[in-house]
Amino acid sequence: MNQYRCDTGFAGGFSMPGRLWLRPLQVMALTLLLALPVGAGTANATAPAAPASGAHVYLLRGVLNIFSLGLDDIAAKLERQGIPVTVANFVSWSSLADQAAAEYRSGKVRTIILVGHSSGATALPDMVAKLGQLGIPVKLAIGLDSVFRTKLAGNAERYINFYVANGAGEPVTRTKDFRGALENVDVHAVPGVGHLSIDKNQIMQQRVIAAIDAAVFRRPATASAAQRPQQPEVSAAARN
Repeated sequence: MNQYRCDTGFAGGFSMPGRLWLRPLQVMALTLLLALPVGAGTANATAPAAPASGAHVYLLRGVLNIFSLGLDDIAAKLERQGIPVTVANFVSWSSLADQAAAEYRSGKVRTIILVGHSSGATALPDMVAKLGQLGIPVKLAIGLDSVFRTKLAGNAERYINFYVANGAGEPVTRTKDFRGALENVDVHAVPGVGHLSIDKNQIMQQRVIAAIDAAVFRRPATASAAQRPQQPEVSAAARN
């Protein structure tokens, strides 16, 4: 009885004849494992997103770096899509414009996108204007509740100003020196949105990322009624 258990491996392990019989199977299994590509079976779960060639998103926080942490969430979501990002405080907008211009001229960056919250949104028109003076185009700029009435100059293919009409935010106005499309979008009806929460609000984050994806990946924007501007800043005839 003990010999039976030893030969078959049901108890006490395999006998010498049993181990010799298994050796060809072990060799075959090892050969198959070595033939598999590295990471096989987990590639779909761990493969990084394809890089967005030439795009870079610059995000400007508001005062003290403690009220705009939703921009960090947006940055993390963009990075998972392969979009490079830089997050900085609004006071560094001028040096950040110089950095973006240098990267554009080097060919490293071909699509410049700007996002700002609160004071960061207030600084966006200055950054757009400086890039315009440097001859650098801005593909998209998104402001989240600019706290002062700001005037827009320079060149941005599309400028979206999301603001809370019944709060601290205000519309952005264009000057004769601005070239591009301007949209002032009142988002006070979005559930849970406010000046300090607009950057953290999941609905607003989705809208910001959707606009960025449309610019980077040339995806068509699918705006719902709640996403469309309630009052366009200017009519098509006025733009001409």
